[in-house]
Amino acid sequence: MEMEFYRPLHKDLSKFIEGYYFISPGQNPKPLHYWTFPNNFFIVSVSKDTEIEMQESKFVIKPSSQPNIIANYVARYTAPIEILCEGAVNEITIYFKPLGINRFVDDSQALLKQKSAKDFNPFVDFLSSMQQLFEERDRNLQREQLEQYWLSKLNSNELGLMESILADVEADLKIDDIAQNRNFSRQYLNKVFTKNIGKPAAEYRKIHRFRKTVINQREAKNLTELSYDSLFYDQSHLVKDFKQLTHVNPYAFFKKVDTQQGNLWLFI
Repeated sequence: MEMEFYRPLHKDLSKFIEGYYFISPGQNPKPLHYWTFPNNFFIVSVSKDTEIEMQESKFVIKPSSQPNIIANYVARYTAPIEILCEGAVNEITIYFKPLGINRFVDDSQALLKQKSAKDFNPFVDFLSSMQQLFEERDRNLQREQLEQYWLSKLNSNELGLMESILADVEADLKIDDIAQNRNFSRQYLNKVFTKNIGKPAAEYRKIHRFRKTVINQREAKNLTELSYDSLFYDQSHLVKDFKQLTHVNPYAFFKKVDTQQGNLWLFI
């Protein structure tokens, strides 16, 4: 099985989409097996002629006996998910940045209420357009076709307030201070945050810190330095969050994960 990852070619898309990848059988359709750990992306996967079994901690994708186009999404997860692609699978997966899906789907808040679902079909032409995309054999034309489709769905939803709140959360400001600065109660801020992001601010920040730690590990001299560089209070705080999000401690995690690889966020 072959996996090819790309960043958006169009600047207007790169503001809202982190990237996308294609999975194809290639010359030798061996099973593709990996683990993905919590992130703050909204992830949409579209596949052709497949069956998908979605469990709490494991997704299995395998060829279907009947032709089809199916799409699923994952909006929220706080524990590792095992991904297994069996046999000849054709798939396109898109990683929308936090708030990104809101700039394409008008009823995105209905999607965000669910952690995941098998029936992602936000537009009347979505599945038929994806069918045409799979029929295209040239990868460059596929990419252009995919990006033009999403460009055609860009809307003018105003997200200024949420972008400001999100920036404060990522800067590790206290939730109470973020709320107070906007004359919100903490409860109301969390309501607004969950409505637009799909998870509470504290959960988002925990995952953001974890992801920041994985990137910073390349340069950190030790776990203590890594903790402070990644906005943790101390080393014990880092260890606690790692165990919650990965089910292992950071020492074991970094022994198994190559933090030097290019699209690190994709493979973990």
